[in-house]
Amino acid sequence: MSAARTTRVLLALAAALLALALLAAVAGAQELSDDGNASWRLEQPKPPPPPVGVAPSEVPIGLGPVGDIQFWGPNRGLLITAGNPKSIPPGIWVYNGVGWHELANVCGATDGRIAWAGPDDFWTISDGRPGQAIVENKVPPTTDNTLCHFVDGHVVASYAAPAFQADSYVPMHAAACISESDCWFAGDPLPTSEPGAFQLHWNGSTLKAEPNPQGHAVEDMRAFEGSLFEGVLIRPSFSPPQPEREDKITEVEPPGEPSDLHTIAASGAFRSLESANEVPIYTGENEPPWALQAPHLGSDGEALWAAVDPLPREAFPPEKENLTPQEVTIVRDSGGTWSQAIGTLTDASEPGAVNPFTKSTEKGNEAANEVVSSIAAEPGSEDAWLALRTAGSLQNSNTSSLSALVARVGAGGAVGDHETLPDSAEAQAGVGPKGGASKVVCPAAHDCWMVTTQGWLFHLADAAERVAAEEHAGEDTDPSFTGFITERPEDEGLPQTPPDAPPADDSGLPGEAPSSASLGEIVKSAPVNVFATVTLPLLSHLHSRLVHGTTLELSFHLAVKARLRLLAKRHSRIVASTPTKTLAAGNRKLLLLLNVHRWPTKIELKEHPLAPLPTTSTRSANTETVSTSLLFPKALRDTPLGLPF
Repeated sequence: MSAARTTRVLLALAAALLALALLAAVAGAQELSDDGNASWRLEQPKPPPPPVGVAPSEVPIGLGPVGDIQFWGPNRGLLITAGNPKSIPPGIWVYNGVGWHELANVCGATDGRIAWAGPDDFWTISDGRPGQAIVENKVPPTTDNTLCHFVDGHVVASYAAPAFQADSYVPMHAAACISESDCWFAGDPLPTSEPGAFQLHWNGSTLKAEPNPQGHAVEDMRAFEGSLFEGVLIRPSFSPPQPEREDKITEVEPPGEPSDLHTIAASGAFRSLESANEVPIYTGENEPPWALQAPHLGSDGEALWAAVDPLPREAFPPEKENLTPQEVTIVRDSGGTWSQAIGTLTDASEPGAVNPFTKSTEKGNEAANEVVSSIAAEPGSEDAWLALRTAGSLQNSNTSSLSALVARVGAGGAVGDHETLPDSAEAQAGVGPKGGASKVVCPAAHDCWMVTTQGWLFHLADAAERVAAEEHAGEDTDPSFTGFITERPEDEGLPQTPPDAPPADDSGLPGEAPSSASLGEIVKSAPVNVFATVTLPLLSHLHSRLVHGTTLELSFHLAVKARLRLLAKRHSRIVASTPTKTLAAGNRKLLLLLNVHRWPTKIELKEHPLAPLPTTSTRSANTETVSTSLLFPKALRDTPLGLPF
């Protein structure tokens, strides 16, 4: 064959290969959902008023390291921050559909977490406060080792444990709730003398230690399909414990094949997901479990995503230092079936066999490789958004000079919208780097938030959503999120200092009724002690009546001092509420003004006892149940609007 003919053949072959590559790229791009013309933009809130003696900032500033950002709905979101010294105190910020504002200057954290339990009920993993030490000349640790429980715009309880004890709280890294009465908090392994990893379980009335017997540090947690999924960290030196609590394990983890995904069922049983057969994260002896870090988890209720970073080569055991590092692995659970979207390559010679986040596998040239900081499933699609950083930036202390990286990945592994933020348009407008991408969350389709390591917020939204926000359409006006919380109760579990004087009597009747209304049905059942005692209900002798046609009067007997608030809802929207009141034990009543133009369809009574409920003996186990119920008078049912109740 002549040289000219050979050249023509080679050119034709190259053109064919190029066409195939383009077709593959187009097919891959089609695996990603339409973005709805949404775009990322910096949307930083104004800073709060500074402390006395500090000049106010004329421009937005970073909120400081944000440990977590979570949404209940598109117009109700929370973030927890360690603060920005002198300007931003540690605390909680809230998004109401229009903008972000400071919700609480208490319960902030170095690297806190948020767990939604209900629309007005959430928990935070927060930093502790001085007072945990019980040994002289020792400074107690305070980082991420206490819990705050927020209900109806108040911190109703704070939990901690004395320092330097076997049962002291260790740093916690994960929190999630299945319901208001089923929340879990988890973190580091327990001391070597204690088997398992640290976990606390809230059952609706008490907070109890429920260690994960398999012993891995829990780094992330998400609720999905009635269970909690845990992303755990398997260390190269891990040695499986021999727990005594085998009644809590439905599947004993194979000693040589630990899994970095675990579940907690509603029954409280722990289970390790076998990676080889159930979750395609790693297989084969060249992909040891310790070579991947703890999974980052994200869920939209339809699918659960897990993104796993490789362990840096410098962290390998000496005997494994020549092993090739793994690559970013992304898996997805939909309908009970796991699939791998992106993983470590088994044959790099295959056409298109390139991990999109790996730039080099050569030793010493891995700084440009990208790793995942966070993953969020995008509702209404089969995609997820990734917050990315380069491996080299993880060691860069000057993170304010970095730009953020985000990318969208489809269920089939296609990667698109790989963007640097601020984008070119914002950069030309003078917006400089705001730090590496840290957390990402997506409350709705084409609606995501990304926060940087410096506490700057970028919002993915379309033009219509931004116009709606500017016009305050859909603004969340729930009073639980419009106030400013400055009080945090003393930590339950710590020795309390007796007050110098009796507390002020704040038990009086509620003040003015709010401008909106409340209505519905409440049923309370007290838990029964099967060992011949029964816990009395917080409220008893409930009576209600309609005064002047629009004011609901609820009278009752309160067993112990408690915080109470009456909420009225029309379908899912709060249309009225009483202020949260702290009432002493005794006969009390609440007054609520109803609005005939926004007549409620449901009423809820929120209560939090501030003392242990009294108990009484029974004649035999399970023979008595104490309950209270509220039945509204017929006048409320026969409303002018004719609403059925």
